[in-house]
Amino acid sequence: MPSGFDPIALPSPTDPPPEGSQTVVTDDGVRLHVEVDGDPHSELSVVFAHGFTARLVEWELQRAALRDRARLVFFDQRGHGRSASTPLPEATIDRTGRDLGEVLDATCPTGPVVLAGHSMGGMSVMALARQRPELFGDRIVGVFLLATSAGGLVETGLLGLFVKLIRKLRLLSLYLRVLQWIAPLLERFRRRGTRLGRRLTRRLLFGADDADLANVRLVQELLEETPYPVAMAFYATFLDHDETQALEVLRRVPVTVVTASHDRLTPAAHGRRIAEEIGGNAELVVVPGAGHSVNLTRAALVDRALLDLLDRVRERRRLAG
Repeated sequence: MPSGFDPIALPSPTDPPPEGSQTVVTDDGVRLHVEVDGDPHSELSVVFAHGFTARLVEWELQRAALRDRARLVFFDQRGHGRSASTPLPEATIDRTGRDLGEVLDATCPTGPVVLAGHSMGGMSVMALARQRPELFGDRIVGVFLLATSAGGLVETGLLGLFVKLIRKLRLLSLYLRVLQWIAPLLERFRRRGTRLGRRLTRRLLFGADDADLANVRLVQELLEETPYPVAMAFYATFLDHDETQALEVLRRVPVTVVTASHDRLTPAAHGRRIAEEIGGNAELVVVPGAGHSVNLTRAALVDRALLDLLDRVRERRRLAG
């Protein structure tokens, strides 16, 4: 079965920023790279949050599909892409939720907004819902959650048992400090573009029938751009990630949850759980055969789900008068 997209040339984060790029400075001084695209006259804006160790270009295919349908805002998460480095203690889902709110405030001061988040970006959306619930239903009128989880990612397997043990022994904070201490040393001797890296990328980011060598190389190149210290610091936050309380807030707006049947990082069961907890306002889309990079490898299905959400949002606003 074809993978769903032709390999695309991704701009390098070291290239000059595209014309019209902006910088949003967070309340702790981190400079976030922001790009605004799409229809500048559209009443509706869509703000996109990318995933762990990626950058905003992972939404490149969705950018093309939605360019004529809404005003589009993309940003690089702190420590990723063209955004500035982050203090490692601030490399957390809680902080990315606050960053998302600040990008929203700076780029969409008025008008309705749909939030779209992939993987860690979806967690950022849920963190914002917990932090600023008053935005949802008024300013934020729809949510698109792609291959993400509300919590419980490290609960099973050897790693899950190990994490439970160190928590029981009250050694989790020490474990996280060790991770962040060794990360710069690992970065110094890091090799990118290796065959082992491709195998890991293929195993973790792709599904049963959605990968070919060119696509795996592209995703490997994208993910290996993020320095180890940042990756290790953010990885640590997944151990305690739990945004289940935010799902009650998301019930106020139309939500689309897209999950991939062969996603090994955020398994399909996590998406199903999110949709079940949200209830009647949620639509669940399960993409067969796909893995975590579903927005690239099954772009047509993801684009359709996102466009359908925008139609639901607009229809709901029309009926509300």
